[in-house]
Amino acid sequence: MRPIRCDLSQDLNQIKILTLSDVHIGDVHCDFKLLQSRLDYIKSDPECYCILSGDLMNTATRSSKSDIYSELIPPKEQLERCVDIFGEIKDKILCIVPGNHELRTYKSEGIDMTAIMAAQLGISDKYSDTTALLFIRFGKAARAKHSGKGKRPLCYSAYVTHGGGGGRKEGGKVNRLADLASIVDADIYIHSHTHLPVVMKQSFFRTDARNSSVALVDKLFVNTGAHLDYGGYGDIQSYKPSSKTTPMIYLSGTDKHMTATL
Repeated sequence: MRPIRCDLSQDLNQIKILTLSDVHIGDVHCDFKLLQSRLDYIKSDPECYCILSGDLMNTATRSSKSDIYSELIPPKEQLERCVDIFGEIKDKILCIVPGNHELRTYKSEGIDMTAIMAAQLGISDKYSDTTALLFIRFGKAARAKHSGKGKRPLCYSAYVTHGGGGGRKEGGKVNRLADLASIVDADIYIHSHTHLPVVMKQSFFRTDARNSSVALVDKLFVNTGAHLDYGGYGDIQSYKPSSKTTPMIYLSGTDKHMTATL
């Protein structure tokens, strides 16, 4: 788990975070038009940022479940395509983590494709080779603005992982998402891999040892969607079609408030 600090403008009253994952560039079923439309939105909206949470590249190998013979482009060109398209929004990327598809290349050849992508984009400081714990600071706390004690940005913590497992059923996938809260205390938990868009909240008693106090807080859980049309391995194995909707996260820059919509 790598802590990553993101200091954004104090002039922002809110930010939006769109998580891009399970794109599978190189797969014949990749919905590249959908991806490009989301990239265009991120570029055009000054409040919108993004997280890249794995399986950006398909990287099929001879021993993998994916069909190496139906790949549109080989792994090297998949990497080049990622550098090209995500280069358009590199200043808006909060963090990058790898997925199980990129890790195929690491396991077979010892080459971390996602680390190379981050380095070529010039944002290796935003990359974690496992999971990331983001600390996002921006805006001005309402109390600070009216108390005359100076400007104090709000801080949100977000645990980001590509994830794994979950099985075929929705309940198992949601359980994998909820289980992240047993790993680390955070405001937001972001999980990908299972291709099931989910937004939910749970309450939690957070202790403050310095002030010998406890506060009831909400935690936001987000499971992301995919950018894949139906077919290939999923069709052969009788998996359900994946929704291509993915949640948008909204964070307030004046009061500690977070939500997400589908």
